[in-house]
Amino acid sequence: MLLRLNPQNPQARNLEKVVACLKRGGVIIYPTDTLYGLGCDIRQKKAVERICRIKGIDLEKSSLSCICEDLKVLGQYTTRVDTPVFKLMKRAFPGPFTFILQASKDIPRHFQHKKTVGIRIPEHSIPALLNQQLGGPIASISIPTDEEQPEFHMDPELIHERFGHLVDMVVDGGYGGYEPSTVIDCSQGEAYISVIREGAGDLGALGLDLA
Repeated sequence: MLLRLNPQNPQARNLEKVVACLKRGGVIIYPTDTLYGLGCDIRQKKAVERICRIKGIDLEKSSLSCICEDLKVLGQYTTRVDTPVFKLMKRAFPGPFTFILQASKDIPRHFQHKKTVGIRIPEHSIPALLNQQLGGPIASISIPTDEEQPEFHMDPELIHERFGHLVDMVVDGGYGGYEPSTVIDCSQGEAYISVIREGAGDLGALGLDLA
């Protein structure tokens, strides 16, 4: 199913359909401020496992992120965050960054094999509204990409043609980006911050000098 959502003013009825799908344990493809992503309710174990199968990865070695509404999730899903790291995240979010932090024991059981968790707060109205109405984070990872044919991971109609049979719903929020998020590992505290992947995020704007 391909469902259109206006990213500036998402239609309430269609938004409710997406949230209902997630609450039933469905898997969706949806827009973020970077690439289109595979997503599900983080509390739905079977849906998380299904995302990993679609992506062709092992759940225990996966790098799924938690797409969140705001930084309040830190108190539930992460251990203590250093003040400088918290300030860094406040400068970065919402935006095209993923922060790797130490995971707490309150994270869903199927994520507890990992000692860290990736936190994302995209600058995009659709994931923000989905978070609000779902009442929790979205487990997410970017859709499989093809460097030789980038249009297949940017155009929602082409995404639906290629991946629609694997998911319950493709949310069309317009053309997506072509770069993934910038991943910053803060799991060892302020003194050991490192950039795992440089993507769409502007490190200079955060005041990070890791040269």
